[in-house]
Amino acid sequence: MGVRLSAFARGLGQAPAPPGPFRPGFWRSPIRGPWLTSVFGLVLLVGLPVLFVTGALSYAAYNPDLGLLNDQTPDKGVLGFYLFDWPTNPSWLYRLTQGVHVTLGVTLVPVVLAKLWSVFPKLFEWPPVRSAAHALERLSLLMLVGGVVFEFVTGILNIQLHYVFPGSFYTLHFYGAWVFIAAFAVHVSLKLARMVRALRSRSLLGELRTGLADTRPEPPDADGLVAVAPAAPTIARRGALALVGAGSLVLCAVTAGQSIGGRLRSTALLAPHNREPGDGPTGFQINKTAAAVGVTSAMVGPHWRLELYGAGAARSLSREQLLTMSQQSAWLPIACVEGWSTADQHWSGLRLADLAAMAGLPEASTVLVESVQPPGPYSSVVLRGNQIRDLRSLLALGVNGADLSLDHGYPARIIVPANPGVNNTKWVRRLTFRT
Repeated sequence: MGVRLSAFARGLGQAPAPPGPFRPGFWRSPIRGPWLTSVFGLVLLVGLPVLFVTGALSYAAYNPDLGLLNDQTPDKGVLGFYLFDWPTNPSWLYRLTQGVHVTLGVTLVPVVLAKLWSVFPKLFEWPPVRSAAHALERLSLLMLVGGVVFEFVTGILNIQLHYVFPGSFYTLHFYGAWVFIAAFAVHVSLKLARMVRALRSRSLLGELRTGLADTRPEPPDADGLVAVAPAAPTIARRGALALVGAGSLVLCAVTAGQSIGGRLRSTALLAPHNREPGDGPTGFQINKTAAAVGVTSAMVGPHWRLELYGAGAARSLSREQLLTMSQQSAWLPIACVEGWSTADQHWSGLRLADLAAMAGLPEASTVLVESVQPPGPYSSVVLRGNQIRDLRSLLALGVNGADLSLDHGYPARIIVPANPGVNNTKWVRRLTFRT
């Protein structure tokens, strides 16, 4: 196979390069070269693995190995090898990991675009394949570029709540991440030594002191990044670095506030949940309103009952009955996959541990939580035993000294420390505890 591929590559290489971007003289930027590419690559070498790890942690936080209700990728196979019981401590864990994932992803957009610009001539290399090894490198490059573009585009669309995907965002983003990280690992193994040599070839401080008038092309390189017929420079390398760095800082500044909260929330200009939606005790962020998911006041009116199932006889409890029981409270945030989060809110209600005991299963290993919301993604969820037993895990009836609003899950909702927001089910109608 390798021999036939080499023979084909030699025959292809003897043909003249097509016009346009396939001709070496087409690319004329005098600052494009291994050093500048390696500077952007070094940033991504640190940032992209952090993105992958925090994304993988986000997937683990949904406890997908508890079953199909929690798992959007049931055919993942060995890709779920790392899954573990998601902890409840610290309570801000998911707020931190997902905030880092989203904020860093947005911040890296200018760096990714700059890196793609710096290696763009490689996409039009001629001949496209020279050998089996070169074919592997080209395939990894195609998967890398396609993977990073796909992951960033789908991630940003999700942050902006534009669900225009040809399937579930979670499924697409999950498998896309594994394709990308595989290509990333291959690419790094092939290019790391060359990147280190390029970074050592000139001083960063020296380039930052070099103005436009003194900007010169790098020496010709084996990778063909340096222009063979460079044009006069219109921007120095330090200008390119400053432009990319400033773009990243601006994007960070208009995104991070949705995760940090407080006064910085008003700076999150690109975040759909950037500001407080109202005043009063329930005036904090909401992912989806009751109207958006088809929950009406009639569905949670006086006839609403909480159904409780476990080892003994099923129980049906009105909200008034729940309010007569011993009420507990906890200060907990809500954090969502889109990266936004709230400050700690003061929730009050019944401990899930107490409800498990009431159902005759004080050592329950799971609880199935079902909502009055019409069937759909996350209208039901399964929680783990460690989440049930955490004394801060509540079936909340109120927040900040007031009854829950309809949009916040009235008459009862789940609130569990370090739990993704969508798994803190609202408008709860049934709890089924199991061992």
